[in-house]
Amino acid sequence: MLMTLCETGTRGLIAAAFGTASKGETDYAHDLVHHLTSDMLLLADRAFDSNKLLADIAAQGAQFLIRATSTRRPPVLALLPDSSYLTRIGGVRLRVIEAEIRSRSADGDFGGTYRLLTTLSDHRTGPADRLVGLYHEHWEIETAYLALRHTLLKGRVLRSKDPMGLTQETWALLTIYQALRSIMVTAVETVSGCDPDRAGFTVALEAARDTVVSAPGTTATAAPTRRPDLVGHIGTRVLRALLPKRRMRLSALIVKCGTSRYAIWNRDERPRDSTPITAIVITVRPPALPTAHTPDRLAAGRWGQVCRILAEHLNQAMHARDIAGNLGLSASGRVLSGFNAQLCYWARNGRLVRTAPSTCKLPLPEVLTTSTDA
Repeated sequence: MLMTLCETGTRGLIAAAFGTASKGETDYAHDLVHHLTSDMLLLADRAFDSNKLLADIAAQGAQFLIRATSTRRPPVLALLPDSSYLTRIGGVRLRVIEAEIRSRSADGDFGGTYRLLTTLSDHRTGPADRLVGLYHEHWEIETAYLALRHTLLKGRVLRSKDPMGLTQETWALLTIYQALRSIMVTAVETVSGCDPDRAGFTVALEAARDTVVSAPGTTATAAPTRRPDLVGHIGTRVLRALLPKRRMRLSALIVKCGTSRYAIWNRDERPRDSTPITAIVITVRPPALPTAHTPDRLAAGRWGQVCRILAEHLNQAMHARDIAGNLGLSASGRVLSGFNAQLCYWARNGRLVRTAPSTCKLPLPEVLTTSTDA
């Protein structure tokens, strides 16, 4: 199993971790967290929204925009003007964006509902619709894996039969990939306004293979009267065969080895062939707040119910007896003692702030009402 940190613009690799499949994806993701820096924004799919991973990423100082699983129902602590809302997950204050994305094509409309978690809590500098559009860039890593699996390896498996040999082959493969990406980006940067997407990886690979035989321009050279040639033979070939600008298109996500004989992977019946997209409609929807008329939408779990009660009281510090009363619990005896112990446990873990004995509030802004623009 291979896990990488990939730049969305250049598709260059920042870091990589790999090993046996007995170790899960999130475990390898934890191995890469220390490579994140405070000037990065991490985009990730819904398999990487565990509480511990989110907390570790935030501890590194990096921002993130990660899709949450459909079963996650974070409590609503503050509504924002763009229909997103603030919440708290794993001790980290986050912003949640719920949106429906519809892609229109000649074959019909396709799309679904997305719930995104992000540390970019300011709706002024990061509007919800822009962040939803930015999240789509996380698919760039699939293009990087396509180049690794199919362009470099041509679909073949690694030849080594032992772990050390597989490790050596994998690092060699990643090194070649990164070297070619570096040359491609350097070449594209010499053309003003040229998107790195237009640099063809196959062209660069074939040019690199030619240099093995003829060895032309493998190093940067400089004549007495001109600047160093930073493009070289490979970069020149790439610039001569730039790809056209990327077109918006969609197709069904094909699973090579399905785990089920039932066709559940294409429920919305997307076309198998690549189809041009005529328009993309992003609709940010406000959260469905629990009410007495919709008991089935009440926040799941005791923690969610406590968060809702504190939010309804503008996050004012509340005594355990008052919170228990709002929950319909007994305000005395063993029930109250057990509930107070639960609040103390949450306070020790940073999920609540203890302001006085048996009194607490959420560690969020003082006013938890619907925000307004300044």
